[in-house]
Amino acid sequence: MKSIAALQAVVTATPFDGEPSDAELDAIETEMPLILAEVALLDVQIMTIDRTPTELDERRIRRARRRVLAARRDLINRAASVTGGAA
Repeated sequence: MKSIAALQAVVTATPFDGEPSDAELDAIETEMPLILAEVALLDVQIMTIDRTPTELDERRIRRARRRVLAARRDLINRAASVTGGAA
């Protein structure tokens, strides 16, 4: 019969402390403009969920979608310039 004690030591060698690492925090900070734009789009969509959107609501939704697209574009361009690659 084989003992699995050695395997258990490898699995539990580094306990999880529950806090994000510095690299994870940097990634969140880099993506924050996109996150905020998506939250703004969600807010606009929630405002119109229980009623027929007016022309003003439709403009707000369009603007929010454009902000999300612009934030995604900026994030991708920033990532491409950091890695030095071109699409």
